[in-house]
Amino acid sequence: MPESPMRERLHEIESLLSTLGKSHPNEVQAFMNFMGKAESGPALSGKQKELVNVALSVAAQCEWCIAFHVKQAVHAGAKRDELIEAGFLAVLMHGGPAMMYMTPLLQALDEFVAPAAAPT
Repeated sequence: MPESPMRERLHEIESLLSTLGKSHPNEVQAFMNFMGKAESGPALSGKQKELVNVALSVAAQCEWCIAFHVKQAVHAGAKRDELIEAGFLAVLMHGGPAMMYMTPLLQALDEFVAPAAAPT
C-alpha cells in the first residue's frame, strides 16, 4: 500500500536532513540549534507555537512544513478546528495562494488527527 502524502513528506524531511547532515553537518547543526532556540521561549505554549507554525507553513506554501507542524501541533494537543482556523489566518494574510495550501493542510489533518465527532 502506498504511503500517505503527508507521511511521505515527513520521510522526505528525514532524508534531506540525513543527506545534508553528512555533507554539511555544521550548517544543519546550526539550523537545528537556531530552531531549538527560537522555539524555546516561555511566553507561548508548545501548542500555540505550533499553531503559529502551521499558519506560517500555509502562508509559505510549504507542504513539508505543513506536514511537520501539523503533526507537532497534534502532539501538543491542537484540535482539528484550531488547525483549520490557523490555516485561515494564513489565508487572510496571504490570499488565494494560501487558500490553495489548505489542501495539504486538510490532507495532514486527515492523516494525523482523528476525525471530529459528529455534533450531538
